[in-house]
Amino acid sequence: MSIPMSPPGVWRNGSSPAGRRPIASDLTAEDAIARFGSGLERAAGAPVPRLGLAVSGGPDSLALLLLAQQAMPGRIAAATVDHRLRPEAAAEATFVAGICASRSIPHRILTPDQLLTGNVQSAAREMRYRLLKDWADAQGLPFIATAHHADDQLETLLMRLARGSGLSGLAGIRRRNGPVLRPLLAFEKMELVAICRAAGLTPVNDPSNSDHAFDRVRMRHLLADHAAAFAPRAAQRTADAMQQAEAALQWVMHREAALAIAPDDAGGLLLHAAPYPREIQRRLLAEAMARLGDPPRGDRLNSALDRLRGGQRCSLGDHLGVPTDGAWHIKPAPPRAQR
Repeated sequence: MSIPMSPPGVWRNGSSPAGRRPIASDLTAEDAIARFGSGLERAAGAPVPRLGLAVSGGPDSLALLLLAQQAMPGRIAAATVDHRLRPEAAAEATFVAGICASRSIPHRILTPDQLLTGNVQSAAREMRYRLLKDWADAQGLPFIATAHHADDQLETLLMRLARGSGLSGLAGIRRRNGPVLRPLLAFEKMELVAICRAAGLTPVNDPSNSDHAFDRVRMRHLLADHAAAFAPRAAQRTADAMQQAEAALQWVMHREAALAIAPDDAGGLLLHAAPYPREIQRRLLAEAMARLGDPPRGDRLNSALDRLRGGQRCSLGDHLGVPTDGAWHIKPAPPRAQR
């Protein structure tokens, strides 16, 4: 059995779909399509009228393409980003274009208008999302789906745990980030590979996925050696719980900010944080600094918070934090002396 090719609802050999026959040991086409639809609507918070797909040609994104075609026939379009960083990338983009053409799925190859410099991995990610958003806007597509899955989520949670991340970091990959949706977070990697195999597709292989210079690749190999100890879908349940806790704390912070944060007469803010637990204080301090356009992050924010809680002044970027009269006064720092 294969995932439907074209037209929707007809298998590759022209017969009617037999959705209860297994693709993998515990996955049928019917189940996979239903799980995709559920994941998509949960990510968007409502039914999705049309959907753009980010398709690189790897097994994850090809499975995304196949599932979306069956779940949303005639309502999808795909795009492939060629960063021009590898000589094989152009051929991989053309490969995806051919698959889409054979299934009557609109497709575009997107290329940056300038070479990437600096931290290439970070710059490529930022460029990829900018190109995809511009393309989706031009096509009238309200959402873009990427192929992040449960194994990606597990890797992300463990990497952030190893770095000492707080609650926000341990919330992992969000189901939605603006117009970007991740409908495959309930799928494991092996299931997406099986979907491609059932469709008779041989995905491309990005060599960077085997480059141990990247933290994620090292974590992936570590997990492969201890596969029985970790369950990717359980990691997604943990991420969901963390995201709900994060949302609850942010709701409390925003409600209390109306009472706790007030402007002074000199372009600064007064933060009345004493009654609150430390985590709410931290979030209120971050909110106050964001309002001043000078938000500290991570360790800098925690260090400043500890000093303020201890009754000490602290530096907050271009501002000073000064405990005064039961509050924390956040005010512009004086100009630095010229040498």
